[in-house]
Amino acid sequence: MARRLGVAPTTIRSWDRRYGLGPTVRIDGRHRRWTDVDVARLERMCALTATGLPPAEAARLALGKGETDVPGGRVDAVHSLRTATRSRSRSRSRSRAGAGLRLGDVRQECRGVARAALRLDAAALDDLLNAAIEGHGLVVAWTEVIMPTLQAVGRKWESSGEKYVEVEHFLSWHVSGALRHHAPPVAAERPGATTVLACVPAENHTLPLEALAAALAERGLPVRMFGGALPVESLVAAVGRTGPVVVGLWAQSRNTASRPVAQHVAAMEWGVRGARRKPLVLMLGPGWDGRTAQELPHPQGLAEAVVAVESAAIR
Repeated sequence: MARRLGVAPTTIRSWDRRYGLGPTVRIDGRHRRWTDVDVARLERMCALTATGLPPAEAARLALGKGETDVPGGRVDAVHSLRTATRSRSRSRSRSRAGAGLRLGDVRQECRGVARAALRLDAAALDDLLNAAIEGHGLVVAWTEVIMPTLQAVGRKWESSGEKYVEVEHFLSWHVSGALRHHAPPVAAERPGATTVLACVPAENHTLPLEALAAALAERGLPVRMFGGALPVESLVAAVGRTGPVVVGLWAQSRNTASRPVAQHVAAMEWGVRGARRKPLVLMLGPGWDGRTAQELPHPQGLAEAVVAVESAAIR
């Protein structure tokens, strides 16, 4: 049962002893026999606690004591949970523990997101990510909830050999889906306001660029997203065809960061003679640390990148 739920056996025993979430039918001996109903209750308990809900409150709902009669129908406890989760997501509460990951001093929501990712619980993970974005806004949710959890999963993977790779892929996929879900439609063309976003050649980490694209779309700024490992020739062609005010180049590692590529794009010009323009090139990502060009900005984090793009777009 512990393996099936992704929790420790001591946790199941504790829930049984404290909240009555044990087997419905007791038999002689030391073995426990779980019915389908018992299993469903425990699965619900896991989903509820993954949101950061206190165990006592989660147990009350898992046992079916949280349903409320209302005119015109019946409101399930899950609806109440989502409301409570969104309300709780607006608080600044912090947690130093979560799901065996070294999260450090982070928002409480990180713990729930991490636990849902480790259990590969798609429904709970989507609910938590959506609640974080709706409650905090995309930039804060990315900076203080999503990124710390992604980094913790990455550290867990690096320290565990080939374990937890599936967790990182699972979490990244759902984060990408949440970003697309909350991004408004692509803004209409505005001359001199378009931003081109691309990973440098050989770089495939696109999630941070997806977050930036969604944040810019929230602000009504047109974006052209080209994703991972864009060849230099294709990058130059895209910049030449779109005439962007900003080009954001993401490099996750020093091995992929190429200062000559960034400088080449920064030197490109377009427009009529006498009014030719160049793009502002932003060197995005940790790969540029120590390899930046003096004349090219290197924003630290999503918020700084958004400010840099907005400033350039309104000139």
